[in-house]
Amino acid sequence: VDKLVFSSTAAVYGNPITTPIKETDRKNPLNPYGRCKLLLEQILDDYSSAYGLQVVCLRYFNSAGADPEGVLYERHEPETHLIPLLLRVASGLKPSISIYGCDYETPDGTCIRDYIHVHDLCRGHLLALDYLFSGEVGGSFNLGSGRGASVLEVIKAVENVTGKTISVTYENRRLGDAAILVADINAARSRLQWRPYLSDLEVMIDHAWAALR
Repeated sequence: VDKLVFSSTAAVYGNPITTPIKETDRKNPLNPYGRCKLLLEQILDDYSSAYGLQVVCLRYFNSAGADPEGVLYERHEPETHLIPLLLRVASGLKPSISIYGCDYETPDGTCIRDYIHVHDLCRGHLLALDYLFSGEVGGSFNLGSGRGASVLEVIKAVENVTGKTISVTYENRRLGDAAILVADINAARSRLQWRPYLSDLEVMIDHAWAALR
């Protein structure tokens, strides 16, 4: 094997100094997941220098949605992702959603995240392979929509798509949650020729809702 696409994460950045986040920005993960991914990126970088492995690291932001054809969709336990949990509330499988922290330095006090459609994420992997097979040595790329949505904005979007009212409870902040994580996706656009075609928030929710039903 001389080419590798590695699934990394936006969690490597921690609380960003600037928004949107560029690939070259400071890496300061706040949780074990982000630290593990950053360590693996560093190991791959060392291995690449020593042995010539061509590596692309794709830093995912928040993957969401489902296969537009409804064949494949997210289903795992325990479920921790916001949109699937909200859809469980909308479908009556869960009584309410917990919001962890409403006093962040954001317009409505809740965390802001960048959501990317899983179909766009898949295309990013294929284009990353094409990039390596074209002779490029590798690199790191953010994959997101380039736009942020707060927890409350996501809840409102779910209500719009499903026609259901979402019951909310407020809890204390969780350790390791950054206030804002939004991607600068210009590198993936210019070097991978990638675009997030389906990563509109309500489109992602609609695809996930259709698959759940």
